[in-house]
Amino acid sequence: QVHLEESGGGLVQPGGSLRLSCAASGNYFAINAMGWFRQAPGEQREVVAAVTSGGRSYIGDSVQGRFTISRDNANNTVYLQMNGLRPEHAAVYYCNADHSSNLGQVEYEFWGQGTQVTVSS
Repeated sequence: QVHLEESGGGLVQPGGSLRLSCAASGNYFAINAMGWFRQAPGEQREVVAAVTSGGRSYIGDSVQGRFTISRDNANNTVYLQMNGLRPEHAAVYYCNADHSSNLGQVEYEFWGQGTQVTVSS
């Protein structure tokens, strides 16, 4: 089993930045893709970004130019840097991981508990 623990969420003013972190533990050796989903109340779950262990990445269309994803394979951690946040970016952000190297609007096998991002003045 793979355990994913997110951190870095919180309240930020419009235009501000946050950096989310997700550390993998447990049987993470076979993990390839890691990334982030988000879900706002009443909305469908949406892929935000993902990155493979080899460095290929995917950024969702709605956050292109604002969010970047990076990964530290040595520490089994993936990061989501979010800049220029807007109220519509507010959601629960979930870290996820998979044995495959699939990127894009795909479901992954392992999930974290989620971290709340609130964008408000």
